[in-house]
Amino acid sequence: MSLLDHIRDWFSFLQAVEPIRPQLLLALFGVGILLTDFLLESSQKVFNAVMAMMGVAFASIALWQINSQMHRDMLSAGKTFFADSILVDPFALFFSMIFLSAAALVILLSARYLNVEQEQHGEYYALILFATIGMITLVEGVDLVVQFIALETMAISFYVLAGFLRHDRRSNEASLKYLLLGAFSSGILAYGFSLLYGISGSTNLIEITGAIQDRSPNDPIVMLALVTVAAGLFFKVAAVPFHQWAPDVYEGAPTPITAYLSVASKAASFALLLRLFQSVFWPVRDHWQWLLGAVAVASMTVGNLAALGQKNVKRMLAYSSISHAGYVLLGLVAAGTPEGNSTGLRAVAFYLFAYAFMNFGAFAVVIILRRQGLIGDNLEDLDGLITRSPFAAVLLLIFMLSLAGIPPTAGFIGKYYIFLALIQSGHYYLAIFAAAYVVPALYYYFRVIVHAWLRPSTDAGVTLVTLGQKTALGIAGFVVLVAGIYPEPFIRLASASLFLPFPLGR
Repeated sequence: MSLLDHIRDWFSFLQAVEPIRPQLLLALFGVGILLTDFLLESSQKVFNAVMAMMGVAFASIALWQINSQMHRDMLSAGKTFFADSILVDPFALFFSMIFLSAAALVILLSARYLNVEQEQHGEYYALILFATIGMITLVEGVDLVVQFIALETMAISFYVLAGFLRHDRRSNEASLKYLLLGAFSSGILAYGFSLLYGISGSTNLIEITGAIQDRSPNDPIVMLALVTVAAGLFFKVAAVPFHQWAPDVYEGAPTPITAYLSVASKAASFALLLRLFQSVFWPVRDHWQWLLGAVAVASMTVGNLAALGQKNVKRMLAYSSISHAGYVLLGLVAAGTPEGNSTGLRAVAFYLFAYAFMNFGAFAVVIILRRQGLIGDNLEDLDGLITRSPFAAVLLLIFMLSLAGIPPTAGFIGKYYIFLALIQSGHYYLAIFAAAYVVPALYYYFRVIVHAWLRPSTDAGVTLVTLGQKTALGIAGFVVLVAGIYPEPFIRLASASLFLPFPLGR
């Protein structure tokens, strides 16, 4: 074979794998980190973070190229690849952008944190990249096998990352609990997927949707599949009653991983929930609306009330994340009606986008408090932060206001669209419940602000913030403020991502 034939084959290969080029680049850099890590001295281990950032950067460029190509080809509904198992559409690109942004932020926050913990290893950054591969593939998958493999790729990476602090008993406990409960939920989800396969004889969502449409809306097998799939995904998003793992895992895991788990993993799981409920289970939407509504109210109730008495900031944010999962589920309830479908989907997309940055920013402040001899995740550790690090204190104020839904922040706009979707769809009682639970949230979020701004400092030291941490905090704060003051571009982005992204069941 001539050199020209080799070049032609190489370009043919590149063209064939273009839809999954971001994942391939992340895998290449992840494996590269594992292969080069043993060559680095202890003082050079930070180079792993540089390589991981390069991987995220190249994957982002590839994602941008795919998006540009879709616009040139006017493929607003996307295009399937690999025997209709992968769908690259605006929906997948939107969530992939969130995952890559979160991965970049967590890498920026991790370098100094791992030095303090004396756990600076290449496997950490490689696992972050592998988890991101699973998330991107998950939102692109329209085949049950692809979705399940992608979900487990993400989950197994997080099982290891949660216990990465090998000499910390809390981290070991978090990893073990997450592994055991995660395996249980994966088994339930796999059972639900097997029922969908039995109903249709196929793992492709298009064929499964057609098979369910041909059945009675009250078919017991369809109902069993709906309940088991929903139960498996409720665990992944930490919704009641499958939320028990979240506080312990959030508290024990390395704080950068807690931040990444709380935003990226939750967004990926909600994206899968959207794919399935807006396509496969769309014919039985009358059944899943009440199910999601009940779980949403229970999640807001348990999350808000449990967060009131927490003195550990990471546990408080864990319970608040359960409450936020309830708000997102309310958006899905509204999206289950013809009147609220468009607004509900837009609300869910924007809320997950805003939540990613405001929750990540809140955890980032906890990360910068960590130093030798101080874990820094209790409320008292925030005392006098305004005098020790005004930059971090101001940004913490912004993140807490946004999580509470106070204008002018992205969190306020997200809650506004959730309420609007509920009202448009006629779910007035759910809107009242959602509005009422803002009150307890104000208490525990403002308690954090009181400690940081009004309590005298008991720590004579100055809180040092590295350039990477300042960059991550600044980006998160900028997005939260700009999306709250001028939300129109972000609303358009969320709307474009949901421009009929589920052609399967419509």
